[in-house]
Amino acid sequence: MAEDEPPVPDSLLPYDRWTQEAQLYLVTRAIAHVAQQGLPGGHHFYITFKTAYPGVVIPDRLRAQYPDEMTIVLQHQYSNLQMDEQTQVMSVGLSFSGIPTTLVIPAAAITAFADPEVRFGLSFDVEMPPEPPAEAIEAPAERLPDAPAEIVSLDAFRRRGSPKD
Repeated sequence: MAEDEPPVPDSLLPYDRWTQEAQLYLVTRAIAHVAQQGLPGGHHFYITFKTAYPGVVIPDRLRAQYPDEMTIVLQHQYSNLQMDEQTQVMSVGLSFSGIPTTLVIPAAAITAFADPEVRFGLSFDVEMPPEPPAEAIEAPAERLPDAPAEIVSLDAFRRRGSPKD
C-alpha cells in the first residue's frame, strides 16, 4: 500500500466467513460427486481434519495417535464413501494397520483439502466450538410437575424461504 492511500476499513459484511462457506461447499460437492461417480483419472484427495471436532467419529486408537489433526488420502483403497450434502457430513471406510475402519467427518472439521492431480488445494480456519460448562453436563434434569402433555406442531417454528446470508 502506498503512503498516500487511505487504510482499508474493516468490513461490516462477513466476506471471510462467506468465502470459507463457499469453498467448503465446493469440497462437499467434490466428495459427493466422487461418492456417486468414483474418482476419475488420476484424481485423488488429501483431506485433513480436526480429530477432536464435535461429530468426528474415529477409533480411540487413532484419536490417541492423532489428538489434533489427521490427514486421510482417498485414492485407491477406500470404501463406502458418502457425503450427506444436507448435514455436510462425510463417512468413508479406510484400513489402518490392516483394520477396516469407518470414519465420520463433518465438513466443518476439515482444515485442508487437496487434489494433487490438478494442483488444487484449499485450507480452512476451523474454530473448535466451546465446550459446555461441566455443571451443565453433570446437573441432573429437573423434574417437571405432572401435567397433561401438549402437542405442538413444529411447522409454526420452521423458517420460510431461504436464508438471506
